[in-house]
Amino acid sequence: MGKTIWHCHIAISLDGKIARADGSFDWLEPYPPQEFGIDAFLQKVDAILMGRDTYDVVRGFGEWPHPGKPTIVMTNRPLDDAPPGVETRSGDLSVVAAELEARGYGLVWVEGGGRLIRDMIAAGKLDVLEMALLPIILGEGIPLIPPGTPELKLDLVACERRSGGALHVVYRRA
Repeated sequence: MGKTIWHCHIAISLDGKIARADGSFDWLEPYPPQEFGIDAFLQKVDAILMGRDTYDVVRGFGEWPHPGKPTIVMTNRPLDDAPPGVETRSGDLSVVAAELEARGYGLVWVEGGGRLIRDMIAAGKLDVLEMALLPIILGEGIPLIPPGTPELKLDLVACERRSGGALHVVYRRA
């Protein structure tokens, strides 16, 4: 069994926000996610780990966008009408990560949000940070890296220009 890779693939503003203060992300519309390799990435993903707020946003889209992908939602509240393959966990994230590693998942998408990413960094479980860096400053919003996040040194793997002045940036844990 190989090592599990914990990979965050996310879009952010120049000031490090992943959503507006109200949770909306209309500012992403001019930037097609396919330009940032999301389709190829999703084909390689074995499982998804997300926070409850991210789940609620994704669930609000209507049809579940990740059928057939085991999805673990970190929450203390039950999920009403969760799609097949979606399960909940709470408590120590290190214990949950160890459980997912024991299942043999090779690539786990750490989908968000910021608190989950902070906790994954604290647990030493964020291996790749891949970002669509979009040329907009939101000012107010939900940060990718919230206060209290421990230091994490990264090495730049790739940086490519995309349409509209956006960048596709990939870092790996140093």
